[in-house]
Amino acid sequence: MFKNKLILLSPIIALAIIFIFSLTLFPSVQPQPKNLPIAIVNEDEGIQLPNQPEMNMGKTIVETMEKNSKATTDEDPAVKWVEAKTLEEVLKGLDHQKYYAALVIPKDFSVKQASLRTPAPFSPEVQIYINQGMNTAASTMAGQMLNGIVDNININVRTQLLDGFEKQGRTLTAEQAANLATPITKKVTNVNEIGTNSANGNSPVSLFQPLWIGSLASAAIIFLAVSKLPIVNRKEKLITKIGQILIGAVISLVVGFGLTWLADNMVGLYIPQFIDTALFLSITSFSFFLMISAVLSWLGIRSIALFALLLFFGAPLIAMAPEMMSPFYQDWIYSWLPMRFMIQGLRELFFFGKGLSWDSSLSNLVWIGLTSMVIILASSLKHSSVKDISQNENNKSVGQSF
Repeated sequence: MFKNKLILLSPIIALAIIFIFSLTLFPSVQPQPKNLPIAIVNEDEGIQLPNQPEMNMGKTIVETMEKNSKATTDEDPAVKWVEAKTLEEVLKGLDHQKYYAALVIPKDFSVKQASLRTPAPFSPEVQIYINQGMNTAASTMAGQMLNGIVDNININVRTQLLDGFEKQGRTLTAEQAANLATPITKKVTNVNEIGTNSANGNSPVSLFQPLWIGSLASAAIIFLAVSKLPIVNRKEKLITKIGQILIGAVISLVVGFGLTWLADNMVGLYIPQFIDTALFLSITSFSFFLMISAVLSWLGIRSIALFALLLFFGAPLIAMAPEMMSPFYQDWIYSWLPMRFMIQGLRELFFFGKGLSWDSSLSNLVWIGLTSMVIILASSLKHSSVKDISQNENNKSVGQSF
């Protein structure tokens, strides 16, 4: 028994399996954001006090925030501040998923802050916008960062005001004392909301696994069924491949509409646009079916393991914002995952009020499907060989085992 090479190699094989599947855990363990895009708008017009230089507290805040974010030169900063000119520009950027959050400093910010030293103070207010639909975890983190920044500004302003009153020996009025508790107020607004149930924010990711497994199982079953057919020439093989594609289209419609109905009526997920969502999931399922079938057509049924690994590697990553991944996972794994287009498209349907349109997500899925279709049809031109016949027999035996 100990002379068997497979038995001798079993510890190494077990270690390799542990290593491969451990890689799927690394991205989700203490994720740290890098260059998280947050917009900032400074509309503050400043104030000119007698015998003093012009004061623009909004500008000072922006410069301080940008300076602090660049304080660490060895690593990328957690936040990438993106300056915008107007609130309208920011709101448009939030709708186009450019920012996870935004901070808006109003025109009268310096005027109201200067009034805090007078007997009739007015608390300046900043606006915080949180883009919930973009990614629940990342947008929540961005909102926490902005709230923390405003809280730190409040501490500094409160300290400066108290020092100034103490040096002047002035007695605070009741209104001034009340304003010192929170010198700068904040108004937090959620945009592209996920609803009152936080689980809705992960609904696009929740739909991925059943659709992927359904597409994978369908492609494998159809491939095994086709492998049993007695095909004698290339013409018959081409006709069989076309039939395989057509059957996949029918199955994808059933998967897309069936999954949407189950999610809406049984699972309880909020589906704002049923028909558009069902059609998008059908196209996605067909694209995945064609991609898997294309690989099976050239590499055989054993290549199904590649897509099982893709499920394990892809599922944790598509739930995360790219800015919360390490550069390795962001550049070499996430950017190559075809399922990320499904998640992006569903987010636009669920949270951004967009219907089914030829946008980047849908167009990428269609191109994946068309390319895979060409590869499937091209496999009908392969020359039959002893190896092909052996592979065909293996596929038959696997199909009989089912």
